[in-house]
Amino acid sequence: MKKINIFMASSKELLSEREYFEREIYRKCKVWFERDIFLHLDIWEDLSARMLVTGSQSQYNQFVRAADLFVLLAYTKVGMYTAEEFDAAFGQFRSMQKPFIFTYFKAPDGVIMDHSLTAFQQKLSELKHFYGTFRDQSDLWLQFNKELDRLEMDGFSEFKRNDVNRGSRTITQGEKSVYIEKSVNDVKIKIQ
Repeated sequence: MKKINIFMASSKELLSEREYFEREIYRKCKVWFERDIFLHLDIWEDLSARMLVTGSQSQYNQFVRAADLFVLLAYTKVGMYTAEEFDAAFGQFRSMQKPFIFTYFKAPDGVIMDHSLTAFQQKLSELKHFYGTFRDQSDLWLQFNKELDRLEMDGFSEFKRNDVNRGSRTITQGEKSVYIEKSVNDVKIKIQ
């Protein structure tokens, strides 16, 4: 079974989004069980709060560096620990090409944004990274689930879909089936 480690970084203000994400990851695990793929999600609430000589955050950063996927969520702010986790992920990505990094910002709805949020978005802009925005937890999952499917098609390695013929595939959910036939230059989709 292939284990895919995911680390999610975010502040307390996005608790309901993290809980929803965690439930959907578990559901995805059930769907992918027959493909021998297990998605393991680490969120800070699940990690030990025991005191370490180097500080608890140093242990969290070890989980970040060991992750295959790093997901950062932000809403009104990017706290110093979330920013530190991003830096750990990005440093690992620069040297090892992993973890794949995804950043999502909850769309503002009249709330006051902290300077840390705009500063972090500016940092991403300077890195030439396009971040995603989401309206609610369902929208967040919809976007990330598409990313998981893309990564799975590429074997959770570098993005290479355009280089390789992936064959055909049928995806069934409920009463609907989608048959996808792919070749290097063409994609045919049939919904039944």
